[in-house]
Amino acid sequence: MDIHDVERIAKHALRELGAGDPPVTVTAAGGDRWHIDVGGTEPITLTIRAGAGTAANYVREQIFTQFSQR
Repeated sequence: MDIHDVERIAKHALRELGAGDPPVTVTAAGGDRWHIDVGGTEPITLTIRAGAGTAANYVREQIFTQFSQR
């Protein structure tokens, strides 16, 4: 899983959550961790785990869980 994969999955998941198309910035946080900074009227930073062989659905589930808890 690379930065482009994480960004693509994050943007799609956020659209599914009804967030529209907010600005999204993905940065590596070391190891298999990634920070997803979601802009907009209520900015939020999500931290997910995704490494080589991680399924897109697993990344999506982490985003859904953290975004829903905000």
